[in-house]
Amino acid sequence: MVDVPKGWQLPTHDAIRIEDIECLSDNWYRLYRVTFDLRRQNGEWQRQQREAYDRGNGAGILLYNRADRTVILTRQFRLPSFVNGTQDGMLIEVPAGLLDDRDPAAAVIAEVQEETGYKIGKPQKLFDLFTSPGSVTERLHLFMAEVTKEHQTSKGGGLHEEGEDIHVLETPFEDALAMVADGRIRDAKTVILLQHAQLAKIFD
Repeated sequence: MVDVPKGWQLPTHDAIRIEDIECLSDNWYRLYRVTFDLRRQNGEWQRQQREAYDRGNGAGILLYNRADRTVILTRQFRLPSFVNGTQDGMLIEVPAGLLDDRDPAAAVIAEVQEETGYKIGKPQKLFDLFTSPGSVTERLHLFMAEVTKEHQTSKGGGLHEEGEDIHVLETPFEDALAMVADGRIRDAKTVILLQHAQLAKIFD
């Protein structure tokens, strides 16, 4: 009997047999090595091993001010981007965070208030996506919500005890799209949400 990690949802499938799950690291998040048999297209069974990094699922949201034609973004230091070539490690992103056993909408509402100081109601759910399915288990739930200046009840900035030092940016939508085009915005969830907003013509 394979010991399935907490939070994993392993469906029954006649082409996949999980043989072993080994935890390699349990520090900040968890890294697992999974041994499994996969039935190939020709019917042959093949034993494989893969590593999967489990940091839980998350949620992100695009806040937009229709009247001012702006979007609310954040800017913060991200170590992985720094060690992979971003000059100062700072990334421009939509507000986002891990679910931590919360409902995705409830989680994103709380993250918005912590990071940006905006207090919002029920957001519009768009879709959920796998962020890096070759190695990371995370499913990211993505939302949108319309805001006005009256929704901002504090300055935001994140939680000091979690090491957050977040800059809040109210950016003209056209400028944000230009920042995607020229590489100043390089965060995948942010690019996806901005391009969705462009396709949905939310400011028209």
